[in-house]
Amino acid sequence: MYEAAQKLCRTTTGDGPLEASAARAVGRIAETLADTRSRDSMTFAVDLVSRLVSEGAMPPRAGDRLLRSVAAKLVKSQHLRDIEPLFREVPDEVPDGIPDPAVELRACLLGELALIGSGAGRRSLKAYTERLRELGHPLARLPGSRLDIEHRFAVRARGLGPIRTAKQLRSRFPEAPWTDGGAVAGRGAVDARDDERANTAARPFTAGGWAREPEARFFTLPSPLSPDDFGIPFIRALSLRCLTGEGSRRGSALACVTTPDDVLNELFSVSYVGGVNGQGQGGAYARLYAWESLYALMGLPTCVPLLEAVRRAAGHRWLRFMAFTAWFHHDTSDLAFAVLDPTRTRVAVLAATDTDVHRDAPGQRREAVHLAPGENCSRRTNA
Repeated sequence: MYEAAQKLCRTTTGDGPLEASAARAVGRIAETLADTRSRDSMTFAVDLVSRLVSEGAMPPRAGDRLLRSVAAKLVKSQHLRDIEPLFREVPDEVPDGIPDPAVELRACLLGELALIGSGAGRRSLKAYTERLRELGHPLARLPGSRLDIEHRFAVRARGLGPIRTAKQLRSRFPEAPWTDGGAVAGRGAVDARDDERANTAARPFTAGGWAREPEARFFTLPSPLSPDDFGIPFIRALSLRCLTGEGSRRGSALACVTTPDDVLNELFSVSYVGGVNGQGQGGAYARLYAWESLYALMGLPTCVPLLEAVRRAAGHRWLRFMAFTAWFHHDTSDLAFAVLDPTRTRVAVLAATDTDVHRDAPGQRREAVHLAPGENCSRRTNA
């Protein structure tokens, strides 16, 4: 397989980069080798993926995905004793500000090892992590082992699939009370637009390739909100895009009280698995994007340590909510959260759907396309 990949690497258009079809084939070979338990297979996979990305044979996003995929497969399939030599020959100076696939691959490997609790105490791995931290690599800010709040990451429990119905939501979480005071307080909320914060909060969904752009909104209140008033009447009064046309489908909106570890796990999962027509980002970056999103929802600066963020998260109030609108299709994946800060004067909302909704050319009507897992198509209907 390695020899075949080398031949493909010599398939160029003149003096240009590797042809796209050949690059994709080499990438698949690299992933297969990474998934094959063998020291030689690991060496060949690392060589191929580094060569593909460094020579610009793939678009940047595709190259990133391949690096992350190969790192995840290596950690899953190879022995740590075979992975560790990749970190023993640390260069005198790791490039700073210049993309280096060899460095990025090792950063992803460290992130994947942290998620399975492997590699702790290995001097070569610790030294490389410190070097990455000095350079400000984003993955290096994450701890080298899983925190307790991350206990559900990539763990599947029988019967705990996506929540699609109000009955499922009520069966797992206590429903927040309905109060008239919540509706009154919601009408007094002021939209506090922050595009950078919104993009960070939505990153797990955008990175995972969810079908529609998420809605991330932030609001301020003129006076503290009573915790009992933080429920669906309050959320319905915020003029959210995801609640437009409420009542157009059969059912009543509801909100249930949840916990920060539930929210963090969902944020990890959407990026780790990827959307119906998207790509998973691997465990290392899914973990990073989940934490960055949680920080954005709480309004925390990145300088706050993760354990301090965990402590502060306990002082926030967290809700899951759903409605029966054109946004919530209840067939693939819908998620919506609301967060009330400890001062009870700031609220963050994040809603996302993986149902493919698009608008065709003039003269055609908008249609929601309901995709089953693994289905990769769009349906269009002329008006």
